[in-house]
Amino acid sequence: MFNRFIAFILLIILSPLFCVFALVILIEDGGPIFFKQKRIGVNFTYFYIFKFRSMKKNTPNVATHLLTNPEQYLLKIGKILRKSSFDELPNLINIIKGEMVFVGPRPALYNQDDLMILRVATGVSKLKPGITGWAQINGRDDLSIEKKVQLEQEYMYKRSTLFDIEIIIKTFI
Repeated sequence: MFNRFIAFILLIILSPLFCVFALVILIEDGGPIFFKQKRIGVNFTYFYIFKFRSMKKNTPNVATHLLTNPEQYLLKIGKILRKSSFDELPNLINIIKGEMVFVGPRPALYNQDDLMILRVATGVSKLKPGITGWAQINGRDDLSIEKKVQLEQEYMYKRSTLFDIEIIIKTFI
């Protein structure tokens, strides 16, 4: 409930920023404002994650690293949204819905079988996915899948309120 309450308060506080991003996306490429994508949640359940749309409408629905020349698909505002991670702000909606928390492993794409095999084997799949996590502040997309899951497993064993606060602070730094 604490995650949901804080997410709701943040959604209210950040609503002017949401409106600015929404307006810029609409002007640059029309609707929709949000990008909705099938992801894997706790215990291998599926949900749809919400993000600000940072790519053009005709972009294939695959992980960015699998695109040939992903720059061609980015909106101008998309570069800013991604670099600042503001594209993730609508994840607050997923927290309010109870599908995510602030700190946990990032939710896998529905087709990331290699990642999910390791998460299931290590027990990490039992954690609710988060906006940020131990793997994100220790390398994010530069990590191998094995290293990412190792860090997520480390988080699972060290999990505490203080550790979560440390991760949130390091995320902003």
